[in-house]
Amino acid sequence: MLHLVVLGGGMLGATLLHAGRKLYTQHREKKSAMKTVDAPLPFSKTTIETAPISPEKKEADHYFKISALGTGLAFIGEFIYAPLLIPAVSIVMYSCVPVFRNAYESIKNKKLKASVVDSIAIIGTLSTRYYFASALAGFVYFSAQKLLLETEDQSKKQLSNIFGEQPRFVWLVKNGVEIETPFVELKVGDVIAIHAGELIPIDGVIIRGNASVDQHVMTGEAQPVEKKVGDSVLAGTLAVAGEVFIQVEKCGEETVAAKIGEILQNTADFRFSVEAKSVQLSDKMVMPTLAISGVGLLALGPISSVALVSCNFSEVIRVVAPIGVLNFIKLATEQGMLIKDGRSLELLNDVDTVVFDKTGTLTIEQPHVETLHVWGMFSESELLLFAAAAEYKQTHPIAKAILKAAQERELILPRIENAKYEVGYGIKVELEDKTIHVGSYRFMTMEMIDCPIEAENLQSYSHENGFSVIYVAVNQVLIGAIELHATVRPEAKAVIEQLQQRGLELYIISGDHEKPTRYLAHSLGITHYFAETLPENKAALIEQLQAKGKSICFIGDGINDAIALKKANVSISLQGASTAATDTAGIILMDKNLTQLPYLFELAHGLNKNVKNSFASALVPGAIGVGGVFLLHFGIYSSLVLYIASLAAGTTNAMLPLVTYRQKKEK
Repeated sequence: MLHLVVLGGGMLGATLLHAGRKLYTQHREKKSAMKTVDAPLPFSKTTIETAPISPEKKEADHYFKISALGTGLAFIGEFIYAPLLIPAVSIVMYSCVPVFRNAYESIKNKKLKASVVDSIAIIGTLSTRYYFASALAGFVYFSAQKLLLETEDQSKKQLSNIFGEQPRFVWLVKNGVEIETPFVELKVGDVIAIHAGELIPIDGVIIRGNASVDQHVMTGEAQPVEKKVGDSVLAGTLAVAGEVFIQVEKCGEETVAAKIGEILQNTADFRFSVEAKSVQLSDKMVMPTLAISGVGLLALGPISSVALVSCNFSEVIRVVAPIGVLNFIKLATEQGMLIKDGRSLELLNDVDTVVFDKTGTLTIEQPHVETLHVWGMFSESELLLFAAAAEYKQTHPIAKAILKAAQERELILPRIENAKYEVGYGIKVELEDKTIHVGSYRFMTMEMIDCPIEAENLQSYSHENGFSVIYVAVNQVLIGAIELHATVRPEAKAVIEQLQQRGLELYIISGDHEKPTRYLAHSLGITHYFAETLPENKAALIEQLQAKGKSICFIGDGINDAIALKKANVSISLQGASTAATDTAGIILMDKNLTQLPYLFELAHGLNKNVKNSFASALVPGAIGVGGVFLLHFGIYSSLVLYIASLAAGTTNAMLPLVTYRQKKEK
């Protein structure tokens, strides 16, 4: 009787473990279908819609109700009113049809699966008049099916928090008029308008205007790039300042971003390896279980044979191992880490090398003021005051960096008059009796402002070393410059040190220049780095490291990182990164920083230990039971006691990490 209850539990555990993998697969398929039907922007974020009740859910609801009725009738029939056993047995047999069907298909295909032993156990239990146990097993199984679907719905809602909704329209320019047009109607040769703060949805060429474009998700460059007439732009990049008209060269599936996405759509569908091991072991144990049971039948009789069938410990593994994985996934989720691929957490325990993307992962979007260069009679504070006053109403990262520096110096900003914005290059404002210019070196030359040799040298040096410089002029005289550098994540140094203490080898990979990449690596204590790496070469570098026998965890945030994320043994991204990265990564750090990364490795180590203990909790009692039947003449109840002890020990082991964490949290 207890064997069937455990069988139901085994089905519950194995079924639940499918939830995570099925969820992510269905999410990807749904997104792919929505791209075909609705044609959103490439990698635009979509909302997971509420689907009608699926045939799967209808079937689960049907069998859940039937098995509940059968369980009630069997209980009354076995213990109160015997005539009710007739409909109860009929209902039990009906509800077990899926198990029998699976066993039949298994035998038909000449493959003995665990369902064969399950079917024998069901029939044997009914023939020995354990009716209530048979009914209860069916009820547990279909309760698990119902719980599975509810779990999927909850997980979909959780993922929808990451993949939010964005507009699916563009501003099409016709006869000088901007017309809001669905992206799906866009054709090669059309002209669209892109304003500051808008995502560029196509590959094309600028035919009018200037803009500062953040393209780190595509190229890995740390700083926005100034784009002018004739320059090319890529889908998936962001106009942080300025306004441009772009002639469409590629749209939809033809863009660079979409081609990267197409590669990702063709990747393999992974299974949780713990689940695979459990199922494989269960299937492999069919023949030994049947053989041992047959020997027991011939040597010791039917009671011993039934006792031996009850020692099929693989059913315990199918219960406790998946529960352990699910609980570690829950534990990670409660601490801000979304595990989209349960296998990632297991594989992380084998990782010996961590590769960081530089821009957006080790650094953040907003730069910081590194140095103030002053030429002439004004002080550093006055230089910064003029720049901050001009940039006061701007929202792009460079403006925010200048305003933050002014705030730190407690500068009081004056009111400006007659602001004139030279989009993409700089700003011209009137301040009392002064005309202030703030912008790029090119902006100064366009405004006929003489630039001293110091400014020319600084411009060349900044270009070589990969940082930005904003120049400031007063009344047509260049008075100084503001040097802006990429901002390293405040938690990066401590995280790097903790990972190194675990014996992990660390690399940085970047599309940025060699000097700033080298400087960042040395400042963080990282020996190995790759600079000026093209997007298509990132994955090749991952493969080169793997060819040397290294197990790689890659951490990235951009569209250009997506293929490398898929090539790595384990892939991690941050919430708020590009949709391509969060779609591809097996793990997402929901707090948008790297703080939880060392703890993630601790969880992986804990999971590995927990799974080993789960296997031991099943193997040891099972072996004792088989030996006890042959050597000590254990009967059915003795075997069932061991089975219960095995299940209890395994379940306790699987639940303990989550229970312990919640107890500590309550304190």
